[in-house]
Amino acid sequence: MAKPNFHEIEEKIKKFWDENQIYKTKDLSDENIYSVDTPPPTVSGKMHIGHAFSYSQQDFIVRFMRMFKGNVFYPFGTDDNGLPTERLVEKTNNVKSKNMGRQEFVLLCLETLKKIKPAFIQDWKDIGVSCDYNVTYSTIDPQAQKISQKSFVELYNKGQIYKKSFPTIWCPECQTSIAQAELEDKESSTKFSTLKFSCEGKDLLIATTRPEMLYSCVAVFVNPKDERYASIVGKTANVPIFDYEVPIIADESAEIDKGTGVLMICSYGDRFDVDAINRHGLTPKVIMEKNGTINAPGYEGMYVTKAREKILEDLKEKNLIFEQKDITHVVNVHDKCGTAIEFVETPQWFISVIDKKKDLLEQGNKINWYPEYMKKRYDNWVSGLEWDWSISRNRHFGIPIPAWECSCGEIVVAKENELPIDPTTVEKKCPKCNEVMVPETMVLDTWATSSVSPQIATDLVENKIKLPYSLRPQAHDIIRTWAFYTIVKSYLHENKIPWKDIVISGNVSLGGEKMSKSKGNVVDPKAVLEKYSADALRYWASGSKLGSDLDYQENDLVTGMKLVNKILNAANFVFMNLKDYDGKSRPEKLEKVDLIFLTKVELLVKRVTKAFKSYEYSKAKQEVDEFFWKVFCDNYLEIVKKRVYQGEGDKKLSAEYALYHGLLTLIKLFAPIVPFVTEEVYQEHYKKIEGDESIHLSRWPEVKNIEQEELDVVHKWETIVNVVENVRRWKSKEQKAMNSEINLTLLKEELVSLEECLEDLKNVTGAVEIKEGKQFRVDFI
Repeated sequence: MAKPNFHEIEEKIKKFWDENQIYKTKDLSDENIYSVDTPPPTVSGKMHIGHAFSYSQQDFIVRFMRMFKGNVFYPFGTDDNGLPTERLVEKTNNVKSKNMGRQEFVLLCLETLKKIKPAFIQDWKDIGVSCDYNVTYSTIDPQAQKISQKSFVELYNKGQIYKKSFPTIWCPECQTSIAQAELEDKESSTKFSTLKFSCEGKDLLIATTRPEMLYSCVAVFVNPKDERYASIVGKTANVPIFDYEVPIIADESAEIDKGTGVLMICSYGDRFDVDAINRHGLTPKVIMEKNGTINAPGYEGMYVTKAREKILEDLKEKNLIFEQKDITHVVNVHDKCGTAIEFVETPQWFISVIDKKKDLLEQGNKINWYPEYMKKRYDNWVSGLEWDWSISRNRHFGIPIPAWECSCGEIVVAKENELPIDPTTVEKKCPKCNEVMVPETMVLDTWATSSVSPQIATDLVENKIKLPYSLRPQAHDIIRTWAFYTIVKSYLHENKIPWKDIVISGNVSLGGEKMSKSKGNVVDPKAVLEKYSADALRYWASGSKLGSDLDYQENDLVTGMKLVNKILNAANFVFMNLKDYDGKSRPEKLEKVDLIFLTKVELLVKRVTKAFKSYEYSKAKQEVDEFFWKVFCDNYLEIVKKRVYQGEGDKKLSAEYALYHGLLTLIKLFAPIVPFVTEEVYQEHYKKIEGDESIHLSRWPEVKNIEQEELDVVHKWETIVNVVENVRRWKSKEQKAMNSEINLTLLKEELVSLEECLEDLKNVTGAVEIKEGKQFRVDFI
């Protein structure tokens, strides 16, 4: 028999699924439909191994639910209006968006996406993600723009969105405002310098890691309980180098035991500075430019890091540094580019969330979290919120904010019947003063659109899918963004939770380290597919339970390939011996071994179904995997082989019935994990008899109520297997062939237990005679 070509099989099966629209939603009006709020992957290149890992895991669940419930709504979306897409377009076309006109760059982005998106979507099809690709959205297409802009307009009219000039978290590299959720912590080496400020001619020592912010200093804080500085509260301090005075204020935010106990308040070094300046009504002195340079006298145009070096040199030269040491500390960086963020005062749009922490925590309580401990991340995030949600971005490519502002301060937003709209292309006059208004040029944060992904998807099907959806699958690193923001939008718009259940996947590591392009420790899923197969890759991904990280081990791919090969071989063996079997005939009474085997199969169905319903796909896979290899292949096939070959009448029919239905059940249980090979077996051997167009559209095996009589005989299986294994070991020890004839001696209790199975036991062990004795014994003939 020729060795199967798995790649040819998978290409054939993909074509079959696509041409026959196997995953098209059957009935959108079905009240019991299982609806999935699919993560739209970011179009920023090609699929990475983390995608393959997490999307395979969600597909395990969806494929099970499609068979178990009979109807699934599983659309496919792409997230292509965010900064990663902009950066991809810039890199691909060797341009910079800031050096181009907005319309020109937007057009370039759309053209680039049109070229790369088909191949990008194909990556998901290649690993067998069973979305309905007829129901597809893009977060930049007109339909998504309309839904996203409608959300903005509704929330603005409800008073939940406001515009304010505020010290905003800013990325100097990407030159845009970002939200708190887009921050990451990064360790950085720097110098911790104690500088000589002065008060009434005496040194006032202040320690800082940011001497470049000196010219933005507007006050000095000391703790009101710090007796060392009680006499100078209310006086002024002289700022070194720049020689100007700032007030000394008593404030508890100055920690007595940190540094010198004196705190420099700048405009704006960090979020604490923002709060301090607002709290005391201080006049800010902003020196940070949007491109990361400062405008302090003598240091104009210097980038932050360069200015820091130069100012420290000048301070040292003038003997204004008391002490200096090298330290490593954590700084906030932009998660998209790794650049340390700054605070720049710019007008931005915000959604009010700080005043809703209690409500948002309660919304989280209404959702079922899998694994449950992941909810703690959501709770911690909500409880730790310090700012409202910044939803505007200073970029070209994105969904335009549908608003206009007049010099008199009046703001107008678009009407729903005008959406989608680009305000820069539409002139509006102020309803108050009749002046021409200024169109908003900022765009919405991509999460402001992704957060309405349930609404975007349901709009594609005439709003027949209602909140809450059945499921949201996603990775744990975007709980603070995608999960949180979707909960916010669903609450503000409909006062509902967006989904009943949320399942959280982990990350992929290599050699115990998180994969990273910068480290060079990445695995390309395309290379994995070429070397192994999609089923093998999915088998590897099923080795990790929800929420848990998984190390990439090539041995797991090898094991997956062995399974795929074994399923094909087992199916070929079974059907080679079922040429005359019609798939329906059943003997009046099953042979005891067949009854035991089928009862064990039914018990397996019960365990696997329970695991899948609880989203424990790894446990389900482990159960069916172990059963297939140990019970079915290693033992049952060997036990009934002779009866299938040479048996007659009901004895043969019993084996045929058990083999046919046992294998059919096993490939159905495997189908969510390894969909290609199970489809191949079904199409080749079962379709003509069973009638379902695809195994993935067939009904999940029924969980039956097993009679006590059936349960009572299951324990006999272990006795049979123990006898068979003991005979095999005996023959191996004596270096005899496995088919060599023997006389077999069993203990009385074994003989009594296996009374109705002796013929099959003789067949599998080669025993001519089985008799009772005081100990187990094999005698060769």
